[in-house]
Amino acid sequence: METNKRPIALILGGSSGLGAATAQKLGKAGYDLVIVHRDRKADMLEIESFFDQLRQEGIECHSFNNDAVTLPKQQELWTATKSLIKNRKIKVLVHSIAKGNLKPMTGSTGVLTNQDFHLTLQAMAVSLFDWVKLIVEDDFFDSDARVIAFTSEGNSKAWRGYAAVSAAKVSLEAIVRNIALEFASMGIKANCIQAGVTDTKSLRMIPGHEILIEKALKRNPNKRLTSPADVANAVYLLTLPEARWITGTVIKVDGGESLQ
Repeated sequence: METNKRPIALILGGSSGLGAATAQKLGKAGYDLVIVHRDRKADMLEIESFFDQLRQEGIECHSFNNDAVTLPKQQELWTATKSLIKNRKIKVLVHSIAKGNLKPMTGSTGVLTNQDFHLTLQAMAVSLFDWVKLIVEDDFFDSDARVIAFTSEGNSKAWRGYAAVSAAKVSLEAIVRNIALEFASMGIKANCIQAGVTDTKSLRMIPGHEILIEKALKRNPNKRLTSPADVANAVYLLTLPEARWITGTVIKVDGGESLQ
């Protein structure tokens, strides 16, 4: 496929975990990539090596190490993205931003505040709407576009220290449902993927993640954790023409972990 004919996937949070696995999968499936991520300088050598590997495979890969969750920075990043892709359209938008406050509600120190909730909700939920709105307003979505976001079982279960992220996941699902409804006339299909427990950098930041892993292995009939590749494969399936009638829903990709 000629480079300028390849569809474009914009991945918010694509330097590690589910986002990186999705970038790799979509790149191999014929997509060029625009990846927005926010990482420390200490991690950039490894991340740039990953991006270079994608480029060596013939994938056009543009990356921005910048803040994708505040409005001024979103506009700045989107302007830069438009200048890169020129008259090409966004076929797939993937939201994989994991930036939230993992604090308990009670305790003597380090407890959740009102601001913690607002920051987490903006980063992990509302920012998806912000990006969809930017792209729609400039008419840069493909006529058969897919919007895909990642949720978790924390959408319905309570874990100590997870309250702000849990609230964000519920909000994210509500936003995705309404994107599916209100942007349907523009050809946009929007879905959430609910991954099983996946051993990523984000998981290891959750207080008591070792217990989550232990319980997941016991509950999962396939006796293993979900892998980032499992989730990336599901993202790819949702981008296929045959999946155009799937929209506004939450799809579990957990190997049966949530069955019991």
